[in-house]
Amino acid sequence: MQSELNNKYIHEEGDPNDVPVTLDAFERRRIALEEIDNAKFGWFHIRACIVSGIGFFTDAYDIFAINLVSAMIGFVYYADNNNTTPHNVDTAIKVSCSVGTVVGQLLFGYLADRVGRKRMYGVELMIIIIGTVGQSMAGDSYSVSYWGIITFWRIIVGLGIGGDYPLSSVITAEFATTKHRGGMMAAVFAMQGIGQLTASLVGLITTVAFQNAIKTNHLYLDYVWRIVIGIGAVPGLIALYYRLTIPETPRYTIDVEHKLEKGYQDAKAFIEQGASSGKYTEEAATQRVAIIPTASWSDFFNHFGQWKNGKILFGAAYSWFALDVAWYGLGLNNSIILSNIGFGGSGDPYTAIFRICVGNIIINLLGSVPGYWVSVFTIDRLGRKFIQIMGFTVLTIMFLVLGFAYQKILDTSNVLFIVLYTITQFFFNFGPNTTTFIVPGECFPTRYKSTAHGISAASGKLGAIAAQVGFGLLKDIGGKNAWINHLLQIFSLFMFSGLLASFLIPETKGKSLEELSGETFGEKSDNKELPY
Repeated sequence: MQSELNNKYIHEEGDPNDVPVTLDAFERRRIALEEIDNAKFGWFHIRACIVSGIGFFTDAYDIFAINLVSAMIGFVYYADNNNTTPHNVDTAIKVSCSVGTVVGQLLFGYLADRVGRKRMYGVELMIIIIGTVGQSMAGDSYSVSYWGIITFWRIIVGLGIGGDYPLSSVITAEFATTKHRGGMMAAVFAMQGIGQLTASLVGLITTVAFQNAIKTNHLYLDYVWRIVIGIGAVPGLIALYYRLTIPETPRYTIDVEHKLEKGYQDAKAFIEQGASSGKYTEEAATQRVAIIPTASWSDFFNHFGQWKNGKILFGAAYSWFALDVAWYGLGLNNSIILSNIGFGGSGDPYTAIFRICVGNIIINLLGSVPGYWVSVFTIDRLGRKFIQIMGFTVLTIMFLVLGFAYQKILDTSNVLFIVLYTITQFFFNFGPNTTTFIVPGECFPTRYKSTAHGISAASGKLGAIAAQVGFGLLKDIGGKNAWINHLLQIFSLFMFSGLLASFLIPETKGKSLEELSGETFGEKSDNKELPY
């Protein structure tokens, strides 16, 4: 039987430059990808994590610094509104970034599959840098308000942030070893926690540096918020060169560009030297061998139209949506929670901003940052699905407790509330906030991996937008912040629905990307049949 197969060719209809495929081609593909999967963890893997992680550091810094900026803007521009940023302005400058992010996730997700990971990687960081600098220079004028300009630039920043999600996830996954893939991807995403913490630290340091000036004239906070925003561009500038020079992933070269020999040699160069490209002739670099079906819209709908594939995309997308309803509903309104535990923006301008910064630092250090890094060190042992289901279960319970006993807990002890809130933050990150980023980067075919990740991530940001708009509209029903307890109860319902959706995704621990996507033909299992 084997000798008969060796004498046959498999040919996919598509590009006229495609050549017939012998089983030797399948074997070479298997060897190339297996070498990446089983490679010794080395400097290139660390470099890939750092380069991708700095992007997420910048993303989180820009997203969550707006909490502090919104409070500062209230003192600078709205003295006649009790030094509070109006609801419409606060909502606009916060939601605008998420709107841009949705577009960026879908657009860059598609383009990374269409033109390549390497060609798009770095473009999104340029957009973030430009948008960040633009925000910091926004000013008021007769024709255009300062917050209208900030909103515009935050949409642009969101576009770049959105592009970072599918690109960083997919590139890290496709270069990672099977044994360490979860930890590598989690480490990239964990930089989000460091970015949030750094935004609060920069806010605190800058506020303290301007302490005397602010106490003399609160308008000096105008300097502070611009510095806080502007510093967010610095990490991106540092990482830009390394993103622009990162090599194309051999998986994309082999499975999407159909350049088998080029991908094979690139994989060898990556394993042996960490080089960007291998040694091959010009003919080998351009020769196309169609092993995997060519990407097309009809093939896309055919693939995901099958329940076994479509349910995974739905599970990944909806669980991310459910998560972000609560994650961003709370995260972008931390100042409201902090005000209830003694770290709100009350008092003189300096004291108010100082307390908000300190409160955010406490929340990040106690819950958010540890949660991320516990995931990094346990995810390849416990598994993604286990951590996600566990996280959603704990969050469902915690939001029920916080929602139904909200006022009683606050009346009893602020320390008790801080402990419960910290546990909630911990299990966000040692839970679905990490895994919803990782799983879509692992379980889809190479030719649609970035697109599917973009769809999943965009679903999450739609949840963030719904939460942010809904939070602002509902929180003051019956009085200022009087409806917070009911919002927490609603969050528990979304956590439970996310728990149910999590059963639709596969456990990806210990499996190659080809096993997860059903592209294992030519592997040791001797499954030579195309799965489509």
